[in-house]
Amino acid sequence: MFRRLTFTLLLALLVVAAASVAFAEEGAAAAAGGSNVKTFIALAAGFGIAIASFGGALGQGKAIAAGLEGIARNPSAQNKIFIPMIVGLALIESLVIYALVISFILVGKL
Repeated sequence: MFRRLTFTLLLALLVVAAASVAFAEEGAAAAAGGSNVKTFIALAAGFGIAIASFGGALGQGKAIAAGLEGIARNPSAQNKIFIPMIVGLALIESLVIYALVISFILVGKL
């Protein structure tokens, strides 16, 4: 499992590195370094939403698994488990949407 995760992360890093070379700007503006801030803003927006969605997916998966396990152990407590689980999922999703809004704000500065 650890090897597969390491391989996936290295492959993603390779794709990001290849994309930065493929989409590199040419000319005097790139040589002067005037677009460094815009590049970092774009990278921050992209990585921010990627990390937020990854963390949100992990949190939602763990919350659903724990809720369903609790319902499976005690089916009579389904009403006491289900509603707080849905509220928790909504709060997790709101954090991901907040990261999306922040990335839109950053992209708007380009």
